[in-house]
Amino acid sequence: MTLTSSTDTQPAAEAPAAGSPRARRVARRVAARLLSAAGTLLGAATVAFLAQAALPGDRATAIYNLRAGISEARTAEELAGINATYGLDRPLLAQYLDYLAHLVRGDLGLSYQQFRPVTDIIGEQIGPTVALALTAIALSWVISVLWVGLTAGRPRHVRAVGSVVDTVAAGLPHYWLGIILLLVFALHLGWFPVMGGVGARGLLLPALTLAIPLAGFMSQAMRTEFERSLAQPFVVSARMRGMGDLGVRLRHVLRHAVLPAVSLSGWALGATLSGSVLVEQIFTRPGIGRVLVTSVNNQDMPIVTGVVVLVAVIYVAANLLVDVVYTIVDPRLEVR
Repeated sequence: MTLTSSTDTQPAAEAPAAGSPRARRVARRVAARLLSAAGTLLGAATVAFLAQAALPGDRATAIYNLRAGISEARTAEELAGINATYGLDRPLLAQYLDYLAHLVRGDLGLSYQQFRPVTDIIGEQIGPTVALALTAIALSWVISVLWVGLTAGRPRHVRAVGSVVDTVAAGLPHYWLGIILLLVFALHLGWFPVMGGVGARGLLLPALTLAIPLAGFMSQAMRTEFERSLAQPFVVSARMRGMGDLGVRLRHVLRHAVLPAVSLSGWALGATLSGSVLVEQIFTRPGIGRVLVTSVNNQDMPIVTGVVVLVAVIYVAANLLVDVVYTIVDPRLEVR
């Protein structure tokens, strides 16, 4: 799938007319993407189920002891209620099919420890995680657009510095970057709360921890297209009309250069949600990261698999949406 930039002299893109050959090709491509997304989600759900079923020992005993807070052997009578509640006395295939049926209805099961619906537990904590992910994506856009705008199409040494910074930023691990930001700006300078901060001050450092590596990836995607667009005839025409360099970059070049980064939007959302699990632990923020870590420590597998499935759904849905929109509205994409 290859993208090429349009110029100001090209007509605006139109959606394919219904019944046209292109419309039929688009419909086939969308249907293929939907099937691929469904297969990916089925695979993620299956892996999550098998991971839960593969736990060593008797699951009913583990659940009973988790609630009791002690570890000891249990009688069949004590375990009968647990087996009936979670369907653990049924064949594995029946458990799997029942698990899939509940997932289709949006039911992620019951927590082993809290004996509450997993959807309720995750729903109570997902708000801070979503706010963190969206803030990080917004910051990454600001950082990447400003950095590429300042360094792309400049003298050779400036372009080289820009590319090196892109590569280094994209490779920064979240745990290392988060600790460095925490030490410098929270502990040393005291500009931000050290842990558990709420509001904008408590959100900025965790969001930057996610945004800086993401901005590196987006800058890499934008830089080549930005520099290619600078050499297009419509840029030369704008300069001949007396438009300054800043106006040319903002009004003519940027809107073409951001297309490759826009195509990364689905991946970016999934990546920030996944990364937020670790970042929330570093900065002791509320969110599904804390829920996930606590559930792993307590072996509360329904919550663990629920978080895994939720992140997979968001990731696949975002990528599917971006791909389908591009397929429908952009005739420059080759559709077969």
